[in-house]
Amino acid sequence: MELDYARLDPELALILPALPAALADIHRGNIADVRAMMDGQPATAIETDVVISERTIAGPAGDLPLVTYRRPSKDVQPCLLWIHGGGYLFGTARDDRARRIAEHLDCTVISVEYRLAPEHPFPAGPDDCFAALEWVAANADELKIDVSRLAIGGASAGGGMAAGLALMNRDRGGPEITFQLLLYPMIDNFHDTPSGQCTNNPVWNRKTSFNAWEMYLGGEPGKDASPYAAAARATDLTGLPPAYICVGGEDLFRDEDIEYAQRLMAAGVACELSVYPGLFHGGDMFLPDAKVSQRLERGLTHALGQRLGILSTR
Repeated sequence: MELDYARLDPELALILPALPAALADIHRGNIADVRAMMDGQPATAIETDVVISERTIAGPAGDLPLVTYRRPSKDVQPCLLWIHGGGYLFGTARDDRARRIAEHLDCTVISVEYRLAPEHPFPAGPDDCFAALEWVAANADELKIDVSRLAIGGASAGGGMAAGLALMNRDRGGPEITFQLLLYPMIDNFHDTPSGQCTNNPVWNRKTSFNAWEMYLGGEPGKDASPYAAAARATDLTGLPPAYICVGGEDLFRDEDIEYAQRLMAAGVACELSVYPGLFHGGDMFLPDAKVSQRLERGLTHALGQRLGILSTR
């Protein structure tokens, strides 16, 4: 089944020719080239008062880098542990979304430089993120954060890893999590939904997604995938923190994300769901000034701010 591009948001449709073509066919043979291409994307010069700092903590396999985003403040702040996207294969803790959240909310954002597949398949990434979560909670005084207002979140694969981290943290009796912010999360290694049958989605299509899952899971068969890797495989969603899930109406992940939100609500977990018509996967990151991108940004900022008890500057 093919996506009808006429349904795409008109502003976003204009940028289709400029999107990185390499994302349409990621596989083991070209992952190094994809990383180099994504790392080479020009950064936008932005005036901001957010202070960005780096540190390294002890992780499960050695040094684990963290990047902190925080507006100048002597006050104790809520904290968001942020997990970057990139199909579990690429991306960096130096994530502009993390900066924007820290800028729009009086909130400390700590971004994790977790190990990437295929060199480090599951459970390397989630183990790194769980170690970071425990470290943040244990060092709240030094970080000047309010551990009673500690959230986790991420976009795409980062959202999927955050969903898996919430499950892992519940099962291991880890720090209390106030909220999970899941932006078009990558949570289902089957894509066995109507939206998951599309073969030509912009940016992230079915072929690339299956290749990414194979690399992340180390070739493990689908039904045996851990729910900590693919949260859609979880059979018990009770006892999880409240959630915000958003996804685009023309995203490969649309129906699996909607289904996960419905399952959370059925399990008694408070969950807000937003579906943005015309938005394809990551379109808001490629054109943040588009009207639909701005609506998404306001929605996630409001949801996070409300749960953390802080006002947005947007």
